[in-house]
Amino acid sequence: MKAANANPLRFALAGMIAMAAAMGIGRFVYTPILPGMMEELHLSAANAGLIASANYLGYLAGAFLAAGGWAHGRERPVMLGALAANTLLAAVMGLTENLAAFLAIRFLAGVASAFVMVFLASIVFGHLAAARRNDLQALHFGGVGLGIAVSSAMMAIIVSRGAGWTAGWFWSAALSALAFAAVAAMIDRGPPADGTAAREPRLPRSRALTKMILSYGLFGFGYVVTATFLVAIVRQGGSGRVFEAVVWMAAGLSGFPSVWLWQRIAARTGVHAAYAAGCLVEAAGVAASVAVGGHAGPLLAAVLLGGTFIAVTALGLQEGRQLAPAAPRRVFALMTASFGVGQILGPIVAGVLAERSGSFVAPSLLAALILIVSGALAWSARKGG
Repeated sequence: MKAANANPLRFALAGMIAMAAAMGIGRFVYTPILPGMMEELHLSAANAGLIASANYLGYLAGAFLAAGGWAHGRERPVMLGALAANTLLAAVMGLTENLAAFLAIRFLAGVASAFVMVFLASIVFGHLAAARRNDLQALHFGGVGLGIAVSSAMMAIIVSRGAGWTAGWFWSAALSALAFAAVAAMIDRGPPADGTAAREPRLPRSRALTKMILSYGLFGFGYVVTATFLVAIVRQGGSGRVFEAVVWMAAGLSGFPSVWLWQRIAARTGVHAAYAAGCLVEAAGVAASVAVGGHAGPLLAAVLLGGTFIAVTALGLQEGRQLAPAAPRRVFALMTASFGVGQILGPIVAGVLAERSGSFVAPSLLAALILIVSGALAWSARKGG
């Protein structure tokens, strides 16, 4: 009875806050904090990429761990526990200067963010579906952009006062703690009961599905290079630390309405076309980060990156489900694995290229090219091709 009376708007807002903490801050605050870490700790671009990849490896591991049935009936406490761990791990990042410790902490933070995303989605989307308010999912996903924007404002204040990189992690933990308290109060139950899930069949043998899975992995590689190093690119250009925060805030503000916008585009053009177009728009932004001079290049990159990467991530999963409607969990796991491999390799390759070349031009242009290939693959998969 309680589940039937659940307020869908309250759950969507709670989902937005949790996504802001676990994803917008927990996963992506590393981007605006990274330049300070590189400067004060003499951290190389290769090691910076390795730390980023450790987080994405943790996310991949967490997504697979969460896919089992062990948490059935315990989704809420597991989700809240992961959100609390996300807070604690952010604080611990500011207490060490050891590379091995950074790798371990960010790996665990990746696991925590995956747990939050998977179990939060099962709760929020379950109640939205029961209330026939799936339109509110865009509000839930908008939390990623909100978290990026809020953490950018936080970093602008921190750098304007001359504080070091450790303050970024401590204040991230404080913001995450506030989010945890709000989510714990707003989400007062687990997902609504919907019976026992049936065993899913094998995935269909489909060239179109194979192309989409490969495309999704390439997208993971392409987006994550700029998502990891954009603020470092601005720092390398010497545009000032407050501008660094402004650039990352532009990415967050662009990301907030992006799922709603691209879903409307997909309703008119079809998911394949919207996904492919999103990849091309993002490729333009990634290239602009290093090809357009002055303040315009990073700002354009931020707007185009923020305005696409969350939405294209969602569109890819949506297309995967359309190509394998009888096995949604299986296709979600396989596409998540492909995406995860891409975003693990992206920062490593980009960091090594940047260290050898002395700039982020080569890795950024490579990422743009890969995004174009990703879009072309998705387009070729239309109509089962």
